Amino acid sequence: MTERSGQAGDATDGPVPTTPVCYRHPDRETYVRCTRCDRPICPECMRDASVGHQCPECVSAGRRSVRPARTAFGGGAAGRQGYVTKTLIALNVLVMVLSIASARSGSAVAGGGLGGLMGDSTPLTDWGAVLGLARFSDGIIGGVADGQWYRLVTAMFLHFGLLHLLLNMWALWVLGRTLEAVLGPLRFLALYLIAGLGGNVAAYVFTEPNRFTAGASTAIFGLFAAIFVIMRRLGRDTSAIVPVLVINLVFTFTVPSISVAGHLGGLAVGALMALVLAYAPRMRRTAFQVAGGAILLVALLGLVLVRTATLVG
Repeated sequence: MTERSGQAGDATDGPVPTTPVCYRHPDRETYVRCTRCDRPICPECMRDASVGHQCPECVSAGRRSVRPARTAFGGGAAGRQGYVTKTLIALNVLVMVLSIASARSGSAVAGGGLGGLMGDSTPLTDWGAVLGLARFSDGIIGGVADGQWYRLVTAMFLHFGLLHLLLNMWALWVLGRTLEAVLGPLRFLALYLIAGLGGNVAAYVFTEPNRFTAGASTAIFGLFAAIFVIMRRLGRDTSAIVPVLVINLVFTFTVPSISVAGHLGGLAVGALMALVLAYAPRMRRTAFQVAGGAILLVALLGLVLVRTATLVG
């Protein structure tokens, strides 16, 4: 009988199985694999997924491939926090404090129109309110027609007294948060500024050239029109908006110190901008919205140029 000699583990035996190790930590054995790339991962590298676990690289790649949440009109979801609305209110309050400080008198808070409830003008409102063309007490001529175009913007942040400020800021708080959440921060800010500018341009065009007008109400009326348009576009009930808008229009036409042109101008331009934002075609929504806003700005610029030519001609 022929004998064969040999040792255990000779070439006749099969391969010795090995335990998988984490691809990021080779010294750690693991039987868990990434459900996306199938690489072994240790407990430190595991990231919870909808099914199983994923490795850090696959989680990062998944985040990059996910598009950020958008509103129905293309805005960012950050608008739900109301940051722009809060910033605008803070800016208006700050300017009111500066206005009162510039006057160094309690009449800047109250003591003016509406039976003393409104405040008087201050050096700051004289500097930044909408004014067509007038000669000041020191003999200097000023106004938008004299090249002070900044008044068309600064006027929407100035107020005649504390009551004037509080009424506008309450309306901005109520309307602004809703519109910012629906439109997103940037689109809401564009709506606010263009509506406010539109109201100030209307005040410049249709108001006596030596009359000061100021206040956020030009932009606020634009927000009233916008929330009506936006809610209708979303198919929501607008019955609660109409009475509030009608009441504000009644005040506009009955209170002597209110700028009718400024309110109606803000209302009209706000409605037009809201239509641009709400009915932009989905495929090229952002480009359409930007172009629509630009067209409105050009039209407002044209009105300013025509009015200026009339006053200085």
